[in-house]
Amino acid sequence: MKSKRTVATVVTIILSIFVLINLLKKDLWDVNAESLKKEVLTIGESVETVNLSDLTPFEWDVAYSFDPYASKDMIYATVGYKWDNISETVSEGMNQIVFMKDGKVVCYLYGYPENNGYGLYFTGENKTGVTSASVFSAEDDLTFRVVRSDGVIHLKNN
Repeated sequence: MKSKRTVATVVTIILSIFVLINLLKKDLWDVNAESLKKEVLTIGESVETVNLSDLTPFEWDVAYSFDPYASKDMIYATVGYKWDNISETVSEGMNQIVFMKDGKVVCYLYGYPENNGYGLYFTGENKTGVTSASVFSAEDDLTFRVVRSDGVIHLKNN
């Protein structure tokens, strides 16, 4: 009888550890967003322009910057699939940017630049016919101006 309880206890502990590890594991797009933030926030005070590829510590081939109030369904339709943790912007001035690689989300930026410490702004050719998003390719000119305002770093391509 004792060995059955011991086995059950060991199985319960192993399952609990497995569940806990999966709950604590961050998604790729969150890990990459944190890495990008770290890179942007370390831009030197005297730097006036940066190449976005030097700041993105992950591979990407296309990025979408969604206009304020873009619906989740429109975003899902644009990027080609649904994923967790997406939010709709609730006001002007928020960033909602999705970096993709081979049709998969690899980085998701969301929120107010004032809260994140930085903002990323680009206008790109709208190759997909999406009216509520700018599309930017890794093959485009990746030179961004660095603009500092009230302790926030703004990266702008125009």
